[in-house]
Amino acid sequence: MKTKLVWDAYAEDVKHFIFSKIKDAAVTDDVLQDTFIKIHIKLETLKDAAKLKSWVFSIARHTVMDYFRNQDLKNPVTEDTLASEPIPTEHTREDCLHGIIKSLPKKYRTPLILADIQGLKQAQISEQLQVPLATVKSQIQRGRKLIAQGFVDCCDFKINDSGYLVGELKEREQCKICH
Repeated sequence: MKTKLVWDAYAEDVKHFIFSKIKDAAVTDDVLQDTFIKIHIKLETLKDAAKLKSWVFSIARHTVMDYFRNQDLKNPVTEDTLASEPIPTEHTREDCLHGIIKSLPKKYRTPLILADIQGLKQAQISEQLQVPLATVKSQIQRGRKLIAQGFVDCCDFKINDSGYLVGELKEREQCKICH
């Protein structure tokens, strides 16, 4: 199953759900993007496709909880309203990737997510964002380079002579982005 299919099937419903909890359109869009980053990263871990919808909304609930935790607000949403999920103990590249993407400037993050996660063509992104195609192409390329640099900064990865990212993942406590 591809992330684009999940997006097409559930993005609007997930967006309405998130907005019902957050009540801010701009933040809702950011949380929706974060939700689909998680879905994209973890999609192959879904064992039962029949449970896709509940799995997607579980990720959305968790992402909303993360948003409120990060905002350090005083219990605007209770644990009863949004079920929490235990933090995984194993540190993965996906943890770093999520943090790196989240820290990208929005002008790079948005086109990158639209292209690499939602599967839109660059011409479609250009129309949707109302920016020239050359700008979209440049922003996507720059976003990809910033992700590679994020791994270098986060976990001391290196870019080898062939241009590939190489290195060993650090423990979560030593990771500059995930910790």
